[in-house]
Amino acid sequence: MNRTPVTCLLLFLCLALAPGYGSAQRSPATLKTLFETAQQALMAHDYKRAEAGFSEYLKIDPHSVPALSNLGVVYLRLGKYERAIETFEKAKTLAPKITGLDLNLGLAYYQKQEFRKAAPEFLRVLQSTPQSHQARYLLGVSYFMQEEWSRALAALEPLKSTERNNTDFLFELGVAYGKCHRPADSIQTFKQMVRVGGDTAQMHLLLGVAYLGLDQDLKARSELEKAVELDPQLMFAHYNLGVALQRMGQLDRAVTEFKLEATLAPQQPWSFENLGLVYQSQREQELAFQMFSKALSIDPRLPNSLDGIGKIYLEKGEPEKAIPYFRRAVSLQPGSAKMHFQLGQAYLKAGNPERGKQEIAEAGRLQAQARANFQHTLSGVLPAPQVSPGGP
Repeated sequence: MNRTPVTCLLLFLCLALAPGYGSAQRSPATLKTLFETAQQALMAHDYKRAEAGFSEYLKIDPHSVPALSNLGVVYLRLGKYERAIETFEKAKTLAPKITGLDLNLGLAYYQKQEFRKAAPEFLRVLQSTPQSHQARYLLGVSYFMQEEWSRALAALEPLKSTERNNTDFLFELGVAYGKCHRPADSIQTFKQMVRVGGDTAQMHLLLGVAYLGLDQDLKARSELEKAVELDPQLMFAHYNLGVALQRMGQLDRAVTEFKLEATLAPQQPWSFENLGLVYQSQREQELAFQMFSKALSIDPRLPNSLDGIGKIYLEKGEPEKAIPYFRRAVSLQPGSAKMHFQLGQAYLKAGNPERGKQEIAEAGRLQAQARANFQHTLSGVLPAPQVSPGGP
């Protein structure tokens, strides 16, 4: 049967649009060229072209672990962490024993700040490659960010000699020593940090933050005062100094520092929230309400600001308005006995005794659990009391 030119053109277009047409016909040499071109783009930091190249390759060979791995790296570099995770997971399913996939998957979770998911990936790398410096460091930081201090210290301490000039490492190690009740090692590490970083505002800020984390408020105040003296415009220095002063009961000075920080960094909610807390403690409820509202306008997921506004409404005799704020605070901090108790009080005052009793009971359960955890932290599981034969 004779076909007209138009019929031939339509037939060609239909074939060209059919799944697999053209790409499935590519020769091994063409596929190799496609992969190498994408790889060269990746090495040249041309991530858009690399993404397109590896994506095209995977349409032809969707089970190629090298292409999946490289595409995952491209997504990492582009900040597309969810897609990187999906891609590395698929590659791991196909090749579960390749250590590099564990490391890259860990990096993707790490960049997303999902440290609880990142840590097991880095741990798997160390189990198969104990000499991996990068995996050990990232594992230590992942534990550090989860406040798992003993694990963080176990991972970081072997790196002391190689990271002795890394101020970030020294900060993390010094805090971990302090949290693990090794004050002498903590002090030595912080001294090394100052030797490396010099007598700079940034170093005093880091030290101040470290001492705040260790509840050494006097030392924190001293370091942070040096930081703001050396650089009055240093971000977060006034805020952390305000926190130290707030803890020490020097509230007027704390207010001054929080206001200075709010001027330097109006896009950050923390100074506004702390101002609200100070004003609330001073019974200046209108000012406290303004500061909490400002903080929540910047970041609506601030449990202390939500709790603060809820308390203000509760004190004004408007429990119905307080309940939504307390509920949001509880959803953000479900393990907080204080938040559950406040919500329970609001329900009781709003005429809902059943819900009120439930929340107060949950607050009691959480408090009991906290006391048990604290006792265990201090002394471990206590042995049964020993009674000598014959009585006292």
